Amino acid sequence: MLFANREDAGRRLAAALAEYRGKDCVVLALPRGGVPIAAIVADAIAAQLDLLLVRKIGATLNPELAIGAIVDGSDPIVVRNLRLLRLTGTTDAAFDRTAARELAEIERRRELYLRGRAPLDVKGRTVIVIDDGIATGATMQVALKSLRDRGAGELVVATPVASQDALEMLAEDADRIVCLASPDDFPGVGAFYGDFRQLEDEDVIRLLAAAARRTTAGTRRSGARHPTHP
Repeated sequence: MLFANREDAGRRLAAALAEYRGKDCVVLALPRGGVPIAAIVADAIAAQLDLLLVRKIGATLNPELAIGAIVDGSDPIVVRNLRLLRLTGTTDAAFDRTAARELAEIERRRELYLRGRAPLDVKGRTVIVIDDGIATGATMQVALKSLRDRGAGELVVATPVASQDALEMLAEDADRIVCLASPDDFPGVGAFYGDFRQLEDEDVIRLLAAAARRTTAGTRRSGARHPTHP
């Protein structure tokens, strides 16, 4: 175990990202697990918090094994891990069925979490993308590709723990990676947390609402004119 829980990981990651305080950046969380960590980081560096709705596409016999990923948008981006597709014997039809199911879940979450609100503008801004851990890197990879398409400036991947293979892969897509630990043995993200309970939709909604209140309060105190959540 490296972290007591996501809150512990969030505090440690926030310390590692302290240099971004006061800069024009936005913190994006991969829900659900990345949200509590990202909320702590966003509060610590006085940045806006938003979600990046992306879903892992799992293998049929092992849903936890990411053979690809899909991200929300007017033209959803899909990434396929060709090596794992071959190893698992996944057919194109099976992959497409799973991708359609995950896209439907993304749409459900968008309506529930954002309630029609457009995502924050990332064009030209530093974007810090946070998840609670990175195993294969497929989900984060598609997230980064979507942000490039939206015109993001510097792309920073930030995570408490990741596999070495994932970090090597993501180095091609990220401008910077901040990772607190990358153990040689990587049985799964949950193995590095004492408390790795599954978050519910209500947790995400509560954390987003709290972050929006902090952003609004901070803007009023400073007199700054930055866009805030409604």
